[in-house]
Amino acid sequence: MLPEIGQFSLILALFFALSLAIMPLVGYWKGHQLLLETARPLTFIMSALVLMSFVILAVSFLTNDFSVLYVSQNSSIKLPIWYKFSAVWGGHEGSLLFWVLILVGWCSAVALKIRSLPMDIGPIVLAVLGSICVGFLSFLLFTSSPFVRLLPDTPPDGGDLNPLLQDFGLIVHPPILYMGYVGFAVAFAFAVTALITGNLNAAWARWARPWTACSWAFLTLGITLGSWWAYYELGWGGWWFWDPVENASLLPWLSGTALLHSLAVTEKRGVFKSWTVLLAIFTFSLSLLGAFLVRSGVLTSVHSFAADPTRGVFILGLLVVFVGGSLFLYAIRASQVRSSVTFGATGREAWLLLNNILLTVLTLTVLLGTLYPLIFDALRLGKISVGAPYFNSVFTPIALLLIVFMAVGPLSKWHKTSLNSLLKACVIAAILAMLIAGGLVYRFEFGWLAWVCLSVASWVLLLSLADWFSKVTAGSKGMIPRARQLPRNYYGMLLAHIGVAVTLIGIILVSINSHDSMLRLSPGDKVSMAGYEFRFDRMEQIQGSNYVSNKGQFTAYQSGRAVAVLYPEKRFFTTRQQVMTEAALDAGFTRDLYISLGEQLDESAWGVRIYVKSFVRWIWLGGLMMMAGGLLAALDKRYRQRTGG
Repeated sequence: MLPEIGQFSLILALFFALSLAIMPLVGYWKGHQLLLETARPLTFIMSALVLMSFVILAVSFLTNDFSVLYVSQNSSIKLPIWYKFSAVWGGHEGSLLFWVLILVGWCSAVALKIRSLPMDIGPIVLAVLGSICVGFLSFLLFTSSPFVRLLPDTPPDGGDLNPLLQDFGLIVHPPILYMGYVGFAVAFAFAVTALITGNLNAAWARWARPWTACSWAFLTLGITLGSWWAYYELGWGGWWFWDPVENASLLPWLSGTALLHSLAVTEKRGVFKSWTVLLAIFTFSLSLLGAFLVRSGVLTSVHSFAADPTRGVFILGLLVVFVGGSLFLYAIRASQVRSSVTFGATGREAWLLLNNILLTVLTLTVLLGTLYPLIFDALRLGKISVGAPYFNSVFTPIALLLIVFMAVGPLSKWHKTSLNSLLKACVIAAILAMLIAGGLVYRFEFGWLAWVCLSVASWVLLLSLADWFSKVTAGSKGMIPRARQLPRNYYGMLLAHIGVAVTLIGIILVSINSHDSMLRLSPGDKVSMAGYEFRFDRMEQIQGSNYVSNKGQFTAYQSGRAVAVLYPEKRFFTTRQQVMTEAALDAGFTRDLYISLGEQLDESAWGVRIYVKSFVRWIWLGGLMMMAGGLLAALDKRYRQRTGG
């Protein structure tokens, strides 16, 4: 009975979403205040119904209700309870319901805050969000219902969750990633509302900016967690593989970064209005594109959820409706979107414009590399592969140039900046950065490319700190009072920029100063690598909750002293008849020791891969700093002030 209630809740939610998409718009066009005021209660009712449906699906998993097809395919009697809960979003249908739950959660958050907006703005934003909910609820109900019954052939024990997903990463990575993906719908809704109402001044950018910063922060954290999960779970020792579905999350992140900068300029100076509206549209469209790639079956990937072309066609339809409709509105309002404010070639606006151009080029570069093989295959021209060599050779130089401009922007002033003072600060920082990088290159015997990259990263750090120092020493109040007066938005920007530099340092050092070797080892064997000695102590077989594991024990020594004991595993999941590698890690601030087991070669010998990874943690440390910077910017006091009546 519960699954039927869950299905009925979704049907009711679709009805209220349709009402939300229509009634406030009718109220706006008719000037009917009561219809406008229905937006908030409709949003809350719709959200409650979706939440009820999600809770019912979770209860079905926790109570082993294998009469529900989705539960029987993604859970089992032996599955640990925490994985039973995360299995709710471990497959296509449940993950889509979770996507919709997060979407209505964002809608409710906006509904709670719209009292601070003019009465003819907030309800329209909710109406646009309601139309998006209509699309995804229809997708869920008509192609992907998680409540389909399996009666009368109910399996006794369930089919089990994909072993790759039986990990802590599944519990935290998808929810946070979806928060970022779906959150860009709010920026899209504000942009479309501005086009509908003609309110294309700086005000809409101010309203949308904290929501965009919050979404960008969640997406940053989601990508960071995904990289970390792939690093330790897949046993390959890498942190980014240029997988098409990884690229699908990177695309809205790049576009969203450009949107954040563009919103800042539109709010402060009233320029880049066209850029900002289009970036809001395209960032959301890239989020929809990511959903299409994961759920259409056009890609074969460890990240893919489904292989049903019908679902892909449905998402493409949503993409056409939302993007096509918003671009049509943009074409109608094109004359009002133009900016009349001018700025100088050395003003902050110019540097942010360069940033946006380079971010757009990077987005198009990744988009081309991701979609080109699919287009080539769809036209029956054969199958081609675009991999790391293309992305590394094209992406890296543009990204380095972007980081250079990113560091200069905060030093400049709005409209016009003294070129001499700007050059002086940049040259001094560049000399110091090259000296610091040169010292590191000489000490560790790195190559010239490492010197260039480390110089750029050091330059960003030095200029960021110099900008902060110049601000807190200006005036006569003293450093501490001045530091306290700086807005959170500034500290968020500063922290995010430093995070980019830290991530860049991690990428450089893990790329050029890591060691790995694939070896044939038996218990008792020893091997030396990068100043460490690794001893294969023993191998034992253990019984897990739903798997059997061959578990090795390795001891790592440095200068004759034991520094770590590592336990890599090779697990055989009995229900799914799948083998999974569980890598063993000893994490450190400047290095990781990483061991993964390959195949058993004979009665005692195993294939063993050992890595010593330099500064790999800095990649994720930088990501966490960027995320914290985004949240700090979103919490700026100015965005909590009432803005209209």
